[in-house]
Amino acid sequence: MEGVKKDAEEHMEKAMAALARDFGKLRTGRASTGLVDGLKVDYYGTPTPVGQLASVATPDSRTITIQPWDKASFALVEKAILKSDLGLTPVNDGRLIRVNIPVLTEERRKELVKVARKYSEETKIAVRNIRREANDSLKKLEKDKSRAYSEDEIKKAQDAVQKLTDLYVSKVDEQCKIKEKEIMEF
Repeated sequence: MEGVKKDAEEHMEKAMAALARDFGKLRTGRASTGLVDGLKVDYYGTPTPVGQLASVATPDSRTITIQPWDKASFALVEKAILKSDLGLTPVNDGRLIRVNIPVLTEERRKELVKVARKYSEETKIAVRNIRREANDSLKKLEKDKSRAYSEDEIKKAQDAVQKLTDLYVSKVDEQCKIKEKEIMEF
């Protein structure tokens, strides 16, 4: 029974990590290397993440700098940024690619808040699915006659899984509020 609870907690942690990655890709008014982490550059016919062929930095809150190690990849990185749905325009000075992060409009901020809420809801659904799977495993343990677990023990374990679920759902809500506040800041 402890294994079922530990497994459920591990999966819920992974769901939270996935939410953090999704939130990192959401564009707020600030520059973040997370914005370009998911970008793939067609490097010699292979889709390669930007971070594997360039150093990415944020010298200030409105600029991302990308410094490719291979001079031939400058144009490829620029092309990948332009083709992405980030709505950003790169500026190449021959040594660095600078990406200025424009100030978000009120309308765009509201759209991003909706996307953040969607990510949060998807994570809550994942957490609830993990709870359901854990409860199914506990019910199988109850039916397994070779292990003598009482109904009370199974009920306590299910209550523990429910408390874990409530904890992670509240963590998701908390992270969503933080992200919404970050998006709505000027």
